[in-house]
Parts: sequence; C-alpha cells; structure tokens
Amino acid sequence: MKTPYGHNVYAIAAEYRSAAALYEAAKRVRDAGFKRWDVFSPFPIHGMDEAMGLGKSWLSAVVLVGGITGVLTALVLEWGPSWILYPLIVHGKPFTWRVVPAFFPIIFELTILFASFAAFFAWQIMNGLPRWNHPMFNWNRFARVTNDGFFLAIEARDPRFSEKETQSLLEETGGEHITIIHEE
Repeated sequence: MKTPYGHNVYAIAAEYRSAAALYEAAKRVRDAGFKRWDVFSPFPIHGMDEAMGLGKSWLSAVVLVGGITGVLTALVLEWGPSWILYPLIVHGKPFTWRVVPAFFPIIFELTILFASFAAFFAWQIMNGLPRWNHPMFNWNRFARVTNDGFFLAIEARDPRFSEKETQSLLEETGGEHITIIHEE
C-alpha cells in the first residue's frame, strides 16, 4: 500500500486521551484479531501485556541455551587438557574428579559471559535492532509519547489490515488524530 506521494504505508495510528483509554482500545484491537500492532506510552501500563494478548517472551530460553553453552565450553576447555590431553600431576594436584572445585570460578564466569552475550544479541534481533529511524517518528504528534501522549499503531503488514476498516476500528475505540504513517 502506498500514499499519494509514493511512500510505503507503515501503519495507521491513533492518539488516545489517557492510559485507561489506550488500555481499552488495546483490548478491542486484540479482540478484532490483529497481530501486527503496538502501543506507545510515556510509562508502563499495568496489564497492557494481557490486554495486547502477548505471551511469555522467548528471551529466557535463549539465555538458558547461552548459559548451557558457557558451561559446556568451560568443561571442554578445562577438563579436556587437564584430564585427557595432559594428565600431569603438578605440585601434588591430582587430575581426577577431585579437582573439580578448582574449575568452578571459570565455569561460573563463562556461564555468565555466554548467557549475557546470548541475552544481548537475542534482544537486538527480537527488537529488530539496530534500526536507525522508526517510521512512527515521521508523525509530528508522536513527539508527545515521551511526555503525555498515548498511541496505538496497527501495521499495514497485518493480514487483517484494511485502510477503511482499520480506521473505523480506531475511531470506534475513541482514537483521535488518526493518521496514516509512512516509511521513508
């Protein structure tokens, strides 16, 4: 879908008077069956995740896999040389399972390091970052989102998106200043 000036349409957005109005609008949009939409608020709104129908994030699973990878890497890097490649007794230190406590600091550090990297890169990918400019910033009224503005945007790539029906839904929910947001 394109605007009359030839820009690609990103979404149709509306502004709401309060957090409560945005919360109720989010429930109506969720019940209408939209999947690609978001709300914008100057502060977190309690219960908004439920109102939007959002489930649990996959980030914790990615962090768990990163942590397990860190543990396995530490085990291979420490026990491989000490027990398999070079099983030497140095200063009376055995090379059996009794030296495991000496390896705990490295195991712990690599677990935290790998889990942190997994969390950071998964967070970047899940949020579509780095993105230098979000299309919502093309709307002048959106500058109020950091102060006192409450906005809801339904993306054009949503399968249920239709300009007229989406606009009428936003009007029914009490949205004001309904605008087509374009990508540049």
